[in-house]
Amino acid sequence: MGIYLNPGNELFAEAVRSEIYVDKTGLIKNTNRVLGTSQKFVCVSRPRRFGKSMAANMLAAYYGKACDSQQLFSKFEIAADPDFQEHLNRYHVIFLNMQRMLSRGKSVEGMLQYMQHAVLEELLREFEGQLPVNETVLSIALEKLYQNTGEKFVFIIDEWDCVFRTGQITDEAQTMYLDFLRDLLKDQPYVILAYMTGILPIKKYGTHSALNMFDEYSMTFPRNMATYIGFTEDEVRALCEKYGMDFDAMKNWYDGYSFSKVSHIYNPKSVVDALRAGEFASYWTQTETYEALKIYIDINHDGLKDAIIEMLVGTSVCISTERFQNDMTTLGSRDDVLTLLIHLGYLAFDKETSSVRIPNAEIRGEFQNAIEGDR
Repeated sequence: MGIYLNPGNELFAEAVRSEIYVDKTGLIKNTNRVLGTSQKFVCVSRPRRFGKSMAANMLAAYYGKACDSQQLFSKFEIAADPDFQEHLNRYHVIFLNMQRMLSRGKSVEGMLQYMQHAVLEELLREFEGQLPVNETVLSIALEKLYQNTGEKFVFIIDEWDCVFRTGQITDEAQTMYLDFLRDLLKDQPYVILAYMTGILPIKKYGTHSALNMFDEYSMTFPRNMATYIGFTEDEVRALCEKYGMDFDAMKNWYDGYSFSKVSHIYNPKSVVDALRAGEFASYWTQTETYEALKIYIDINHDGLKDAIIEMLVGTSVCISTERFQNDMTTLGSRDDVLTLLIHLGYLAFDKETSSVRIPNAEIRGEFQNAIEGDR
């Protein structure tokens, strides 16, 4: 068992042991379906507090060879699936938290050097004598390993978009990062699954994306992953009954995200915090202050503040999401800012009407704080 190669199942076991755990193992059926196919590239983006890392840890626990997760998954939905045993703990997993790598590497170049060195060190231990000891490029090492052994890997990349969430990283460095991921993953026979998760959809640059092999599941187009973005209404209703909480109040506070296939999705972190505390409040501010939202409102492109004031009284506002560049700095219009706020979880998007609205009382309070703080 390693840190990056086959990290085991303990982090997912911690989630399962928690006071409140909602079964989302059905997501594994979706990844099993694309395993080893042309659709094996999956990028899931959703806001903070919506369970991205938990899902990544779950996949590592399910696929990773270094652990036995039979009992861990036995009481959950995935255990009843016909393909459950076929893929359980059968693959080598390379798990990368890019935010942690960036913090340690200090720059994109440093991050890529640190990450490759750390993973290669563990690969050399696991596959002793089957890899050249002086190889410094991860993709080349994996190509040679596949040639020698036929080994295939599941790649799980958490916080993949961290380099696009700050204005301190240059376009050249962002391009370097995307090109690295393309070289590591695209058209590589050693990849049996690549699952990336972050806040933003895949960054666009030039006339195409360097990672155009990925199927994307986002807050504007979640497709069949909508159920796994947050808690469903049935899940929240059951939790309210168990904990003696008022369901209608829970709905008012934390519901409001809706998609074509799932009409009600709740903020999972806030629901759990309300249940544990036994009272309804804005738990959003425990992870982000209203100043973070105020930064985007103050850009005030094309009457942005007026649009937000309209939404504060319950009105939906029309929007075009097509020109958004999938970063937090290239914001050239009101619609760019509003689209970013969808991906950050501050706004709910209706694809049928191409409109946005404030989803619930918790987020409405954050907007009110941001607007009033500007007076």
